[in-house]
Order: sequence, then structure tokens, then C-alpha cells
Amino acid sequence: MTTTQVSPADQAAVAVLTQRLLAAWVHQDAASIADLFTDDGTLILPGIFKQGRPDIQAFFKDAFDNQYAGTQVVGKPIGLRFLSADVALLLSSGGVVAAGETEVSDVQAIRASWFAVRTDGQWKLAAYQNTPAKHGLPVPGTNSAAA
Repeated sequence: MTTTQVSPADQAAVAVLTQRLLAAWVHQDAASIADLFTDDGTLILPGIFKQGRPDIQAFFKDAFDNQYAGTQVVGKPIGLRFLSADVALLLSSGGVVAAGETEVSDVQAIRASWFAVRTDGQWKLAAYQNTPAKHGLPVPGTNSAAA
């Protein structure tokens, strides 16, 4: 893989995507979360696949009205690399903090991949995917996970 020279400003602009999501979550603002994505962006969560801003916004609106009402989300970047001057992969750890709780439970802890692209001078998410941080891979032929 070739090394891409990237400005500190671009590194910061990609890393701040995590903070923008956290800020939108504080206000349970589904539209602001959807606006982090490209028009055809993809959201992949366990059991969830949403394509395009309208579907992503609808998902978060419903989530904030129901199972994520009153929750907060925390996270921090744990890795960032640029695949080209206009494409970046950001890795993070974090999770959802349940209403009334002060930290992420093991069940809610995640690792995430943020695939960002520069479009019209702005960094947007082409894809976001997360997976539980504390669960092993499913063992084929069983109903359990590997330790």
C-alpha cells in the first residue's frame, strides 16, 4: 500500500466525525446523524442494514423514540489511516450508555469502522459499521459464541 500524505486539518476533520455523532446523540437528533453520511451512505449495526440518508434518519428517529430514548453514546478514535487523499478509515471504541447509567456496560461496548470520503470539500461517512466488543464469534453448529 502506498503512503498518502495527509494534512493535520484532514486528520482532524475525519476524527471529529465521532464527536459530531456524539453531539447529535446528546440532542437525540436523527437528522444531524443522517447528515454525517453521504447521500447513499450505509449504516450497519448488529441485525440492521440501512442505505441512504432517509433510511438512516428514519432508523435513528425510531430508535430515539423507543429503545435509545434517554441514552447517551461515548466513543473515541483508536485508529485512523488514509487510503487516499479523499478516503479514510477511522476505527473507534465506545458504546451506548443506558439512561440512568454512567458507563458503557459490557453488553453495549462496541468497536466501529467509519469509512469516510471527502465529497465537495466535506468529509462524510460512506459507511459506518459496529460490532459488539465483548462477544466472540458464533461457533458454527451451536447457539453459542467462542470465548
